[in-house]
Amino acid sequence: MGAVAKRPSPNVLNRAWNAVWRPTAGSLRLLALLGVLGNVAIVVSGGAVRVTKSGLGCPDWPRCSGDSLVPTHNPEHHVLNMSIEFGNRLVTFVVLGIGALVFVAALRLRPRRRSLVWWALAQPMSVVAQAIIGGVVVLTKLHPAAVSLHFLVSPALLVFCVGLWVRAGEGDAPPRALAGPWTRRLAAALVVACAAVLVAGTVVTGTGPHAGDAESRRYGFDITDVARVHGLLAWATTALTVLTLIVLYRTGAPAAARRRGGELAAVIVAQGAVGYVQYFLGVPEGLVLLHMFGAVVMWIAAFRLVFALRDRGPVPAAAPATAPAAAPVAESPQPA
Repeated sequence: MGAVAKRPSPNVLNRAWNAVWRPTAGSLRLLALLGVLGNVAIVVSGGAVRVTKSGLGCPDWPRCSGDSLVPTHNPEHHVLNMSIEFGNRLVTFVVLGIGALVFVAALRLRPRRRSLVWWALAQPMSVVAQAIIGGVVVLTKLHPAAVSLHFLVSPALLVFCVGLWVRAGEGDAPPRALAGPWTRRLAAALVVACAAVLVAGTVVTGTGPHAGDAESRRYGFDITDVARVHGLLAWATTALTVLTLIVLYRTGAPAAARRRGGELAAVIVAQGAVGYVQYFLGVPEGLVLLHMFGAVVMWIAAFRLVFALRDRGPVPAAAPATAPAAAPVAESPQPA
């Protein structure tokens, strides 16, 4: 008779423990996806800190205020602002915890895949770097350069999160190109263009009204000029995306790559619409948060397109579980 498939435990805690301590490629990929979502949450919660002027709600670092790690009564800071800033710090700890679990799961995966271990190790290390830069942001009283760098760490960290998410669902064979060199160069150029849009967006935010605190320094640029530069880069990215889509369809690229290209195009169109609407409406807070969310989704979509243009074979088969040793059988007594 064939072996009976082992059913997953109905206990949620047991299943969560097994996902980390006895991981499969699927459970590791799910943990990596949680890392992606966590870093998107950091960006949105950081945006909420800025638009509510809560950047110095916790005026100290690593403590919130004085000797307290949590918000306490402070006559100079409203309790709501302190709670919003402290909530952003808590999200960072959650993402750090997810990164640590991802790293443990990558180490415990059998057969162990060294490349996944390195992808996973980068996540908690990057979160630590982000926390240190966050301290610099507080200690410099929200200097716009420090705030810009603090935001840009999240897209950099998302490179590792998205990379692990994709790599956990494929094999370790040498990359096999699924499109011609011209198509792959266009996809790489799209990543560069998206990065330029993100950097320019931080300059626009650092020049505009949402500084995170009423007394914070701003860049000394004219908001119209920096917004125009940001818009031109966005239009260049849009044109490059359209060209990439045309090449994907004309050259018979895989269906998955065409879908990734279509997703990126849809995100860029929506992102551009939000950007122009928020500019003409005077940069309302809700649209600022939506625009920041769209920025990181665009970045994720660009990287997924690059990964869709090559193949690394199937996921390695899981190592068979070691069978328990048979109990010794007592010998029957011999007749005299």
